[in-house]
Formats: sequence, structure tokens, C-alpha cells
Amino acid sequence: MALYHKLGQIPNKRHIVFNKPNGGIFAEQLISSEGFSAEYTLTYHHHPPTLVTHIGEIFSVAPQFIENDLMVKRSFDGFDIKPAGDFLSSRKIVLGNNDVYIALAAPVEKSSDIFYKNSQAHEMIFVHKGSGILRTMLGQIAFTPGDHLMIPKGITYQMSFDDTDNRLFIVESFTPFRFPKKYVSNSGQLLENSPFCERDIRVPNQLETYEELGDYKLLIKRDDKLYTYHYQSHPFDVVGWDGCYYPYALSIHDFEPITGRIHQPPPVHQTWETNNFVTCAFVPRLYDYHPQAIPAPYNHANLDSDEVLYYVDGDFMSRNNIQKGQITLHPMGVAHGPHPGAVDRSIGKKETQELAVMVDTFKPLKMTREALNIEVADYFKSWM
Repeated sequence: MALYHKLGQIPNKRHIVFNKPNGGIFAEQLISSEGFSAEYTLTYHHHPPTLVTHIGEIFSVAPQFIENDLMVKRSFDGFDIKPAGDFLSSRKIVLGNNDVYIALAAPVEKSSDIFYKNSQAHEMIFVHKGSGILRTMLGQIAFTPGDHLMIPKGITYQMSFDDTDNRLFIVESFTPFRFPKKYVSNSGQLLENSPFCERDIRVPNQLETYEELGDYKLLIKRDDKLYTYHYQSHPFDVVGWDGCYYPYALSIHDFEPITGRIHQPPPVHQTWETNNFVTCAFVPRLYDYHPQAIPAPYNHANLDSDEVLYYVDGDFMSRNNIQKGQITLHPMGVAHGPHPGAVDRSIGKKETQELAVMVDTFKPLKMTREALNIEVADYFKSWM
């Protein structure tokens, strides 16, 4: 997302002296992507962001993939993930491959002293239940249910919650999230045919700045390991920044659906694209208005994508007996479609109130042991 933003105090030119009021010079840091060839942000710190006092424990967080037949339609009860821990320790990866990890979390701790930086992947955190503050080195973003929190690789952050009943759906991408090309002009503006626009994007505000020195623990993820770094300077000692590389929020409730006379294909629901998968948002919308339209989706075999659907709320019109937080996995090359009775139920209906998030990967996914523990038995038979 190449939308320029700035916050706090910055000098009038890049890479020049920026004096502190009481003497000394603020330390400048360039946070850049794709070397120095893509989006970047310049940050200005009370202290150099290099004051590492020691490196502690290094431990593996690699997902435990299992050998299992994923040419079978499967489903998982996401709310069976047990509530525990904070915004980081509660995460359980359930599906993944070399391009993407898909995780669930149910944090019960309202806050944490731990700072976190994912130097391995860009993150999309979908807030299913809970509200609070995403606290980052670049400022705060308040969140509520329905928010997609987009956190680029390498941005230090914490999450604090207002209560203990929280549910998150997390997608880690090893390539950046981008708005679909079909939504964006050549100069980077979201087009009129996009289902959301710049007004819907919530950028960081209320910059937190701490000047004091001490012992601050930062967990850095890289190569499926967490490295425990101890810094002398506070991770949130930024006095100002500007650029195009920063976290932001987009609510699923601000996604404006595209509808038509006959059933529209899933790409009209698209939110982001990466090199290796796309994401979509299914939201309340009017049904197709051709007099003989069948609003329920047609049977289809997506030959090039594994389809993961995370159910958020409402009565999902094409499925029977689907619960909030449930995940379905429909593998590439295997036909799937509306459950028995869904076609007849949909005819003549005027609208749907469903909410769901979809991830379509271009390579097959693998299950983890965590997924095995929450699997819905014999889901593939539910079309009988």
C-alpha cells in the first residue's frame, strides 16, 4: 500500500541533522522493503535502534505439519482452540505451506510486557471477537470486531485487549499483501470500482514515545524461531516518522459488496493479493436480481487453488450446520458447491447477512497437529 503518511516530528529533508531540543541528534532509521527498491518509512529515535544488551533464549515455533490426505474436503471448529496466553503465545497454526501460515488465537491476557517483531512474514490479523489497541512503534490503531489489522514484516508491536474473550484469525504471508491490481490506478489510487477506498483505511495515530533506558524484551520471529533480544532502549522511542510502509486497519464492515443480476464469481469479494494467494471478504449484500437467478453458488472445482473459508457470523447461505469460527478447506481439483437444500432455499431470497473471510492459496496446504485436534469428522460426507 503506497499511501504516504507521517506522524510526530520529522526534519524537512531526509538524511540530515535532526537536533534534539536539549542537545544531541535524533537517530534516523530506514525501514525498507525489497532492498531499497520498494516502499519504505523513515523513523527518528531518541536512541539508536541497535542497543542490544544480550540475546537470550532461541526456541522453535515451527508448525508441526502432518502427513495427511488433503485431497479430501475438511472442516475445523476454530472455537475449539482453547483460550490461553497473550496476543502472541495463544497462536496455533492450523494450515500452511511454504507461502503462508494460517493460525487461530484466543488470547485471554489483556496486555503483555512482550514486544514482538515478525521478520519472517507480513501479518493479517482478523479480529473476530474482542476490541482493544494495536500498539506499534509507529503509533496506535484502535480495533473492534471485523477489523483486518495489516502489519508489515519488521514492524514492532503489541496488542492489548479490553476484555478476556477474544478470537483472532491470523494469516502470515511470506510476500507482501497488496491491494488487487484491478482496484488500483497506475498512480496508486484506489479506483471507483474498488469495494473500499482510502477513507476506509485507518492509519496509526497517537504516537507513543518513551525516552528512558532499561531492559526491554523483544521477540523476533525468523526462520520459524523466536529470538529473545534484550534492548537498552525502549522499542517505542520514535519521535516521528514518514513514508509508505506502516500498519493499518480495514474493517470487513467497510467492504462494499459488488452484486449483479446473476451470481457473481468469488473475485468480486477480493480484499488483498500476494504472490502466492488471495484473500476475500463475504459481507451482507443483496442477492442476484435476475428473475430466475439462483443466488447459491454453482458447483465448482477450482483447479489452481486450495480454498479456505473462515466463518464469522450470519447464516452462510451455501452451507448447512456451520458455526461461528468454523473453517472449511476445499482442495484444488475436487468439486464442491452448495450443501443439500441450499439451492432451493436461496431461490427468491433478497439478501444475505453472512460474514466470512476467505484465503485461496495457489499451492496445496498442509495440516498441523493443532488442526487435527479440532477437525470436524466426515465433513466430506455432508453433501450426501
